[in-house]
Amino acid sequence: MEELESLRWDLRRDCVDIIMAGAGGHIGGDMSVIDALMTLYANHLNISPETVDDPNRDRFVLSKGHAMEAYYAVLCHEGYLDLDDVKARFSKFGSPYIGHPNNKLKGIEMNSGSLGHGLPVAVGMALAGKMDGRDYRVYTIMGDGELAEGSVWEGAMSGGNYQLDNLCALVDRNRLQISGSTEDVMKQDSQEERWAAFGWNVLSIPGNDVQAIDAALTLAAETKGKPTVIILNTVKGYGSPVMEDKAAWHHHLPNDEEYAQIIADFAAHKEAING
Repeated sequence: MEELESLRWDLRRDCVDIIMAGAGGHIGGDMSVIDALMTLYANHLNISPETVDDPNRDRFVLSKGHAMEAYYAVLCHEGYLDLDDVKARFSKFGSPYIGHPNNKLKGIEMNSGSLGHGLPVAVGMALAGKMDGRDYRVYTIMGDGELAEGSVWEGAMSGGNYQLDNLCALVDRNRLQISGSTEDVMKQDSQEERWAAFGWNVLSIPGNDVQAIDAALTLAAETKGKPTVIILNTVKGYGSPVMEDKAAWHHHLPNDEEYAQIIADFAAHKEAING
């Protein structure tokens, strides 16, 4: 676990460098969700660059598709993509490395970006696995602002109804969206009760705590008879006070001074771990 505690700061640096190379990105949500992405791929997803076409592979859907820069960083580290190539071509005309998931790239299951679609698709994948007698698991990550979409709750109702214990949804609960506080847009103070009412196992954890994420994903895999939702209580822009808990950093290109401070903050976090 100590390796992941250190790695997450390298991945954040890679993510910010991708954003700088492409002249923009959804940096705030990237920083809040990258710990969950990293832990999921490192310790839980049964998939590799060599098994992306294996019918028994685990499936992952990034429903909050605007966190693509964080996803690029993780996919590069796991060997699906080349980091230098992503940096060179991200957000360039004609490039496959766009700001949302593109399933023409190795390891990406589906295109996303229009919010609210990831959970319903993940439900379909999980149900298909049950019908086909396969033992793969399906994971999806959503943003909390995304939960205002009605299709999310149709998916939640279906997942509970079909008792899809091979399905795990994660919610990036950073409490901010592009227009401000999620509570000002659509109140979510009873989120745990809502998921439980649809028949889900509900885990609410510190969402930037790698050990807590790892333990919750293990519990999700052990839960039988119902799907699991992990509510990740995160901080938007986590890792540097320059961008933490600021709605203005939902989509932002750091200037030179901000970039230098952010990278220095990441280095300090890593140094504190490694000594």
